[in-house]
Amino acid sequence: MNYPVYLDYNATTPCDPRVVEAMLPYFTHDFGNAASKSHAYGWVAEEAVTIAREQVAALIGAEASEIIFTSGATESVNIALRGMYEMHQVRGKHLITSGVEHKAVLDTCAFLETIGAEVTVLPVDIGGRVDPAALEAAIRPDTILISIMYANNETGVIMPVKEIGVIAKKHNIIFFSDATQAVGKIPVNVLDDGIDMLCCSAHKLYGPKGVGALYVRRKDPRVRLNPLQYGGGHEKGLRSGTLNVPGIVGLGKACMLATASLADEPKRISGLRDQLLDGLLGIPGCQLNGDRAFLLPNTCNVSFDGMPSQVMIAKLNKHMAISSGSACTSATLEPSYVLVAMGLGDERALQSLRFSLGSYTTPSEINDSFRVVRSFF
Repeated sequence: MNYPVYLDYNATTPCDPRVVEAMLPYFTHDFGNAASKSHAYGWVAEEAVTIAREQVAALIGAEASEIIFTSGATESVNIALRGMYEMHQVRGKHLITSGVEHKAVLDTCAFLETIGAEVTVLPVDIGGRVDPAALEAAIRPDTILISIMYANNETGVIMPVKEIGVIAKKHNIIFFSDATQAVGKIPVNVLDDGIDMLCCSAHKLYGPKGVGALYVRRKDPRVRLNPLQYGGGHEKGLRSGTLNVPGIVGLGKACMLATASLADEPKRISGLRDQLLDGLLGIPGCQLNGDRAFLLPNTCNVSFDGMPSQVMIAKLNKHMAISSGSACTSATLEPSYVLVAMGLGDERALQSLRFSLGSYTTPSEINDSFRVVRSFF
């Protein structure tokens, strides 16, 4: 099958061949259970997991002992939010989040409300960012958690994470950040950013699907969580179940490659993104959704006045793979709740498209894609 140009890297990325190569032995020759302590098969698998833990930690400035392996960001979000609430609800039941978080966060918060939590959902400005002053004003004596994403999956807008980290530290509140779209694309350092818990997913940074990680700070402060499931006590008791060794190896390798590429790759990709965005904004009626000064290097979300996004996607899908927003909500015809939360209105939200580039995007693909889009106006 001849595939169109792929410009939906925020939905998922192709698995890097070097990642696949690193994973392959752990399906066949080195197939041991990492929890088997009595023989070489288990020892080899355990060592591979240890190396991967170090590779993930290195990418985000953490310690290896602070990395918990999961099935992906959604599970990590649930462990972080539900585990935090269940552990600390006696101390307080108030959580703070934003209206543009991924559904994994918003739906988990909605569930927590059904069991007694009180959740403040902060608005964002027209550029898609939370106001740190408004966040601080929302803090109550019983606030136990702040959950603000690092960068938005639909708009690519980066949140004022460091400022939020300072506020959280000042008030002795745990700060969790869903960094699924940021890790591997821009430098992320949990210590510099004041983040106490953070999640990422392998398939967003050229690793395999079905594996992710949760960072849980072990000191200053030590974060304590209730587990969501019980069993063999794997991953410090927070995520019982036989470890997905091939997937974990793949995540580790992907993180190692991302660490090496952060010096140059974001600049290359942002150059291509700017080339595309500048061209699109030259089309009459095209507007950028989100503050350009705070965008991920690979992402832009634009609206086309008078042109519904579903019509555009139908026109373009033979030429390029793009989306109108998150892959998790791509089946719905409702306007993006992220764009509506930014105050853009239903009509403009329904006329918006997300373009997200990646490591395999080429200048010729950008040129060809822009020409195709331009031809419909």
